[in-house]
Amino acid sequence: MAADDDLVDLARSLRAEAVRTNERRALVLAGDRERGYERLEAILDRLSVAITRTTLVGPEDRLRCEQLSQTHVGELLGTTRDVVVLDAHDQLQPDALGKLVGTVDGGGLLILLTPSLESWPDRRDAFDDSLAVPPFSLSDVTGRFRRRLVETLRAHRGIGIVDLETSWTVDEGLTRPPPSLNADAELEPPADHRFPLPAYEACLTSDQIEAVAAFESLLDAPAAVVLEADRGRGKSSAAGLAAGAFAADGEDVLVTAPNVRNAREVFDRARELCESLEEVETAEQRRLETAAGGRVRYLEPTAALEDCEAADVVIVDEAAAFPVATLESLLAADRIAFATTIHGYEGAGRGFSVRFRDRLAESEHTVTERTLAEPIRYAAGDPVEVWAFRALLLDARPPVGSLVADAAPETVRYRRLEPEELLADEGLLREAFGLLVLAHYRTEPTDLARLLDAPNLEARALVHDGHVVSVALLAREGNLPAEQRAMMYEGGRIRGNMLPDVLTSQLRDECAGEPAGVRVVRIATHHAARSRGLGSRLLAEIREEFGSEADWLGTGFGATPGLLEFWRANGYAAVHISTTRNDTSGEYSALLLSPTGETGETLCDRHAARFARRFAALCSDALADLEPDVARAVLRSVPVDAAPPLELSAHEWRVVAGAAYGPGLFDVDPGPFRELVVRYLIERPSTVELTTRQERLLVLRVLQARDLETVADRLDYHSTGQCMRALGEAFCPLVDCYGTEAALEVRERFRDS
Repeated sequence: MAADDDLVDLARSLRAEAVRTNERRALVLAGDRERGYERLEAILDRLSVAITRTTLVGPEDRLRCEQLSQTHVGELLGTTRDVVVLDAHDQLQPDALGKLVGTVDGGGLLILLTPSLESWPDRRDAFDDSLAVPPFSLSDVTGRFRRRLVETLRAHRGIGIVDLETSWTVDEGLTRPPPSLNADAELEPPADHRFPLPAYEACLTSDQIEAVAAFESLLDAPAAVVLEADRGRGKSSAAGLAAGAFAADGEDVLVTAPNVRNAREVFDRARELCESLEEVETAEQRRLETAAGGRVRYLEPTAALEDCEAADVVIVDEAAAFPVATLESLLAADRIAFATTIHGYEGAGRGFSVRFRDRLAESEHTVTERTLAEPIRYAAGDPVEVWAFRALLLDARPPVGSLVADAAPETVRYRRLEPEELLADEGLLREAFGLLVLAHYRTEPTDLARLLDAPNLEARALVHDGHVVSVALLAREGNLPAEQRAMMYEGGRIRGNMLPDVLTSQLRDECAGEPAGVRVVRIATHHAARSRGLGSRLLAEIREEFGSEADWLGTGFGATPGLLEFWRANGYAAVHISTTRNDTSGEYSALLLSPTGETGETLCDRHAARFARRFAALCSDALADLEPDVARAVLRSVPVDAAPPLELSAHEWRVVAGAAYGPGLFDVDPGPFRELVVRYLIERPSTVELTTRQERLLVLRVLQARDLETVADRLDYHSTGQCMRALGEAFCPLVDCYGTEAALEVRERFRDS
């Protein structure tokens, strides 16, 4: 039995064991919420933890400590706590749980206030309500994610569970490990180190020494450092020690992070190092100045963009929480470091590792990479970390490459991934979810809950010898009643219906939500079996399965030429491209449809034609910075039948032909030139052979109205004059292909002269 005193004793024992082993422990108080808070207050009153080291995450300020909602737990990134309490009675957001686990320091406690563990999976809370997307209701949402979560809580070591209804200790959570032997090896700094020796003497692991040493590469420009680690490995501390070393040498170090609290560890370590070197002049939360004239200063991300070129060194902490576009802009700095948490703790997905790393590799910076594996905040094998990784699949991985290396379209089998099957088969779940994690920058712990519980989502896969080699996550959309379609048209939002929502609210088509559709939310193929047609095989199987029950198939993604070509080759047509960049990917999002019946064909044809008509105007306005190759690929993805007719007057044709073959100028009347370019890029007639450079010229100068100097520089023309002549030459074959009698008369006149 667990009376109040016994419960307090259990909490103190868990805390003592955590301190002795430098691990964390968890305590679940399951049952009535008010009774849970009563027991919690008794525990905190007698636990030797400062109230300033305790945080409550819940809907109400019920304790005398810091309080945050689950939505705002990102503010704790880069900080540590001795006790973190999560009130999960009203809801449990999986992303919030993942972030919170990482904020508990070695020797600390994670306390969960939950409903009865027996009834919790069958309850429906505010998070479940977010999964109930129309036309489904809350009753259609299942509780598989919480059922799995409860099973992991009961199965893993280091987690105490108390049933508040019976005051019974279900599991005391004590692991009673034997005393550890002090086997710490002596740490040695690099023999040829360039930073002061105290910077290395402050390191706690060999990983951290290597990380600090990596920053020495920034002494030469242009250079970049990338530090990756799970939480608690000391990456921010390493960045802080390096920042202090630079400042002690008189350099200006600019630090940015999503929030100033996230950068606290960087400033603490920089200050401690400079104090040991007797270099500190002033030290504040956002600023440190040294006797050598150096400084470490914090700027919010927007301000950092404006000042990054002026700083000697830029350090970006919690880099994965930044939009890719912001990270790209920060590359204007000659010497820059990115410290980022892996396995998704930032809660902003994998934009850094999936998208930005390619941009960094293409930059002029010499890149040095380090991964920190040795824990610093807590001991290796910490049971709370082990539990969290399993419960949220933070370390999910696809199958080993050798197991699927021989996979081909003729060797794989198409199968449904039913949620109950995934719940019962941990290996299958880890392979499918791991493939989604590695292949997409936005996969988060919440997606695991969606996969298991959301009624509008389904998963399909190709398996090779029983292993997942390709996987797709599908969402049912559309099939909305008239009142919901009207609400969207009038400005309301309908969750989980991305394509109908955009077509209705942005593109003003009130009928777009009526047809039933299936959107491919994610599709991923194992890296060991790519470029063999497996993705296309999976899409073909999906079409075969859903073609009779859906009017259209669709998708939306950050537009790149390669992705657009893949979807075009599989029968998907572009109907829209967003007018703002995605915050996470840094790219413009393209929407594509593939009709499976007459109703879907009508919808697709209507929007493809409208998109083709408005594209030229968008290019000279909201899409003025769209990459030319993306513009080319987008227009190639528009069905030829949707190409707007060329309705140039005889005079307009003479203007175009005069610029192509004679002394005429594009600048005097760009309109007809734009119509011709859009028609050509959609249709791509076989009789016209333009080079990639010429097509880029048409996009930059004609569609996006870039000035000649910019275009000439971008495309490596020797002068604006050469660029202007090249533009005229590019229009010659277009006049030959499309020109009317008036255009051909101008051509012949100047050919003969």
